[in-house]
Amino acid sequence: MKTILEKNGTDITYRPVGQFEETRFEKIHNVIFSDSNEASIKVAEEMADLIQKKQEAGKKCVLGLATGSSPIRVYEELVRMHKEEGLSFKNVVTFNLDEYLPMEKDNRQSYWYFMHEHLFNHVDIPAENIHIPDGTIAGEKVIEYCIAYDNEIKKNGGLDFQLLGIGRTGHIGFNEPGSHYNSGTRVITLDHITRVDAAPAFLGIDHVPRKAITMGISTVMGAKRIVLLGWGQNKADIIKKTVEGPISAQVPATYLQNHKNCTFVLDTGAGSELTRNKTPWLVDESLEWTEELTAKAIVWLCNDTGKSILSLTDKDYNDNGMSGLLALEDSYDLNIKMFNRLQHTITGWPGGKPNADDSSRPERAEPIKKRVIIFSPHPDDDVISMGGTFDRLVEQGHDVHVVYQTSGNIAVSDTDALRYAEISKRISPSEEAQKIIDSIKNKNDSSFDSLEVRRLKGNIRRGESYAAVRYLGLDDSNVHFLDLPFYETGTIKKNNLSEADIEIMIDIIAQIKPHQIFAAGDLADPHGTHKVCLDAVFEAMKRLQSEPFIKDCWLWLYRGAWHEWDVNEIEMAVPMSPDQVLKKRYAIFCHQSQKDGVMFQGDDSREFWMRAEERNKDTAERYRALGLSHYAAMEAFVRHKFE
Repeated sequence: MKTILEKNGTDITYRPVGQFEETRFEKIHNVIFSDSNEASIKVAEEMADLIQKKQEAGKKCVLGLATGSSPIRVYEELVRMHKEEGLSFKNVVTFNLDEYLPMEKDNRQSYWYFMHEHLFNHVDIPAENIHIPDGTIAGEKVIEYCIAYDNEIKKNGGLDFQLLGIGRTGHIGFNEPGSHYNSGTRVITLDHITRVDAAPAFLGIDHVPRKAITMGISTVMGAKRIVLLGWGQNKADIIKKTVEGPISAQVPATYLQNHKNCTFVLDTGAGSELTRNKTPWLVDESLEWTEELTAKAIVWLCNDTGKSILSLTDKDYNDNGMSGLLALEDSYDLNIKMFNRLQHTITGWPGGKPNADDSSRPERAEPIKKRVIIFSPHPDDDVISMGGTFDRLVEQGHDVHVVYQTSGNIAVSDTDALRYAEISKRISPSEEAQKIIDSIKNKNDSSFDSLEVRRLKGNIRRGESYAAVRYLGLDDSNVHFLDLPFYETGTIKKNNLSEADIEIMIDIIAQIKPHQIFAAGDLADPHGTHKVCLDAVFEAMKRLQSEPFIKDCWLWLYRGAWHEWDVNEIEMAVPMSPDQVLKKRYAIFCHQSQKDGVMFQGDDSREFWMRAEERNKDTAERYRALGLSHYAAMEAFVRHKFE
């Protein structure tokens, strides 16, 4: 009997297809996990179970496979099961979804390279059983090749299992908006947004191919079982459109609503916009109204009605699915409590106000002078994300330390590195400078930065970081560069967090013994470095729990250029004056290699200083709209409490 994944409390179980009851909003079965690692392991277990059952029956197992960042952890777990548990792939036949066109196999950005690096080189699958679209096919041969690719899938009995990711345009494979339901494997022109999303891996959008070969919608829909992976806040909007919206060629993934055995496996970020998570009171009026849920509902109600908190009425609550909340408490009391809650998050003293009653303030008054660590994943996240708060902490006399977790070297363009190397050679001619110049000039699509080039790029970022923190009045002795090993690969793909990384983190925290730590909680970072850096903070603090100083250390999370906390989540909001807004801007300007042509732009064409400024102004405006004081800008933080 076919099975689907189902979440029951904190447990994930299997149960027969057909017993799932969607909410009235959802049209595709989906399961939400607390994190993508747990979810990936579960998907890998389902795939392994299928492989083994086919082996026992003496049959081959035909898998449709995806590339991109989403399935990497699934492949890692399959490799682990092969090496440690004896999972064999000898009966497995694979067909990959797509490939760039043109694209040589040995190019580091090819999906042939990706699949062999992450899976095929590490398991016992016969080479003849691997099928990946050929990115070197050209001219009239392409149509014939695509037809043959589909026929080969049919010849093998069709796809038993298809693994998918999803793009922000709603594409599956490279089936971009406008793709027809009956489409087969074919050549397609890539959407601009798809190319923008791929740009970091190619070190700039100019290097991203404009075309690709992709399995068609019809080919994908022919799979007996489909699992789509969705990770992160940046996928939340398209997941909602796909799961809850109408079937449309403009969102090709919505075709999956017609598949009889499809499950979306999501993490909390990707599932956050689904109605049952975003506004659960519209799905179930009998739900339990916790303090957090009440705050979320009231902020949403204000936004939906265009009213401030104190002007909400019983009718507003009743008309928007919150009658159950009114049964517990009247609107006047609800409004007052919520207003006071938000009012108490606002402080101009992020390190605590000396000699003041701190019972309704976000931070402690004592000790008056705190030791503070600002962890910055890249060498500019500190000023981009919390430059105003950074400035306040220094001005108010705290012992502030900035700790840059990675070198950020891959975000320096070859053009910038070449310019610095040539300047260095003119000032002081040397063989090393010439070696760097030659290495950059001779670099091709399949080559990595040499160690010397990476060191130069890292030093460029260091110099910019010193300039920024000096501008904010911090002494050089309070600036620390960790260069965590997981990052130092010379490529977009990073290593997993290692013991060496964690030990480095433990050492710096133990050395400073902070009362406050600020760390990046922005997990929508497009290339994952923020998540690894935050995991390193969590693990280091966990291992230091027995140390007396850590018990008095509060961890505050900030967000970067990509997203901001929802108002109901914010626990500390630090106002900024117009002068401070400008001071923060100029500190960001010190990072010249990241200005006027950012390599990892994401889906936003604005420079980082513009994003940060507008985000801070928007936070202040959201507070004003809720009826609170109006400031020029605000930086927001959430306190992380360890269990």
